[in-house]
Amino acid sequence: MNQSNKRVFLYSLIASLGGLLFGFDIAIFSGAIPFIQPELDLSPAQLGWVASSLYLGCAVGTMIFGKIAERLGRKKSLFAVAVIFGISSIAMGLSNHMNTVVIWRIIAGFSVGGASILSPLYIAELSPRHIRGKMVSINQLAIVIGILMAYITNYYLSFTAWNWRLMFISGALPAVLFLVFLPFLPESPKWLLFNGQREKGRKILGSLISPDQLQDEIDHIDRQKNQEHKGFAIATIFKQGFGFVLLVAIVIAVCQQFSGANAVLFYAPIIFEKAGMDVSDQLFQQILIGGINLIATLIGMRFVDKIGRKKLLLIGSGGMASLLVLIGLSFGGTFIPSYLLSFLVIAFIGVYAATLGPVTWVVITEIFPMQIRETAVGIASAFLWIACFSLTYLFPVIINSFTTLQTFLLFATICFAYFIFILFAVRETKNNRV
Repeated sequence: MNQSNKRVFLYSLIASLGGLLFGFDIAIFSGAIPFIQPELDLSPAQLGWVASSLYLGCAVGTMIFGKIAERLGRKKSLFAVAVIFGISSIAMGLSNHMNTVVIWRIIAGFSVGGASILSPLYIAELSPRHIRGKMVSINQLAIVIGILMAYITNYYLSFTAWNWRLMFISGALPAVLFLVFLPFLPESPKWLLFNGQREKGRKILGSLISPDQLQDEIDHIDRQKNQEHKGFAIATIFKQGFGFVLLVAIVIAVCQQFSGANAVLFYAPIIFEKAGMDVSDQLFQQILIGGINLIATLIGMRFVDKIGRKKLLLIGSGGMASLLVLIGLSFGGTFIPSYLLSFLVIAFIGVYAATLGPVTWVVITEIFPMQIRETAVGIASAFLWIACFSLTYLFPVIINSFTTLQTFLLFATICFAYFIFILFAVRETKNNRV
């Protein structure tokens, strides 16, 4: 790895701490479920509302931070994300009523939504094309590290008197870590160049790519800027002929959420309770899930620039559809022995983490040109979080109303339909210029 690539890797690593916040916050609630539900006397619908309220904030946060990042830049926006995250984590842990928890989870969602678009966007704009997929995947790696950290934290804090409160408060620690390292990041050179700060942008970009690529990248940004249409940004997307591209990005984002992976990641205690496990075993199983999530993400990072985005999405959606059918059949042990349930769930998360998990964010950041990128990525990400909100809200109700076999066959059908969509509607993006 040459000096420029080392610098890109270091900056990507720091920026990916936003992804770590993202992963930590979406996973920490799963460990709180066995304790917060009886203490606050939550029905399945109320539990779904408390859990999903975070993602309502995420949907709004992606749009808000998309505009903030467009005006103020990526670095200042990431700083705001970390501050809001730290404050809201402490406030959630000190709450005494369901509605108070919900309000602070919505506020926390603003920062999680912001982190979900800003970290991969910043990394994509910093990275040369030949390593961009791998660098953006570092953000997904940070997300799964955050998820694993949350699962481990949940397991050990479950034995304390303040269990669910300390789980929430612990989210302030990664936020502080992020704030410590943020000053070392430069602003996105492509944002600087696109917004008229040519000398500063040229200097930063020149330290990240080879001299023979520098002028070519600057000329490319200038061409995109000259093509910019002033006016209402969403209307501009359709005027410039990117309406179908936006639709593809939205479907990719939504299907990542309705693939069933997040139902397992967020509600594993409920799923394993259906299999007869006690609370301690449920939380330990989550650590195993978090571990395979991390290992498989590393595998996905290795192949995302070699195999390509579309092939990985096809492998993921097809493999997950098959495993979801097997997971559903394993409940009750009638068709498949129930002792294989843990293995099948871990395999399912492994396939997701190596394919749909990292590739979704790579494609969303690669598919749009610079002049509409913040707005378009914000819209696609908002739909992702709306889907996540819907899934998180409905899953406790669905699994309480239908059999586990019916629930997982529903997710399998969605994954199969997604496979067909990718096959015919999605093009390869690994050679796109960002």
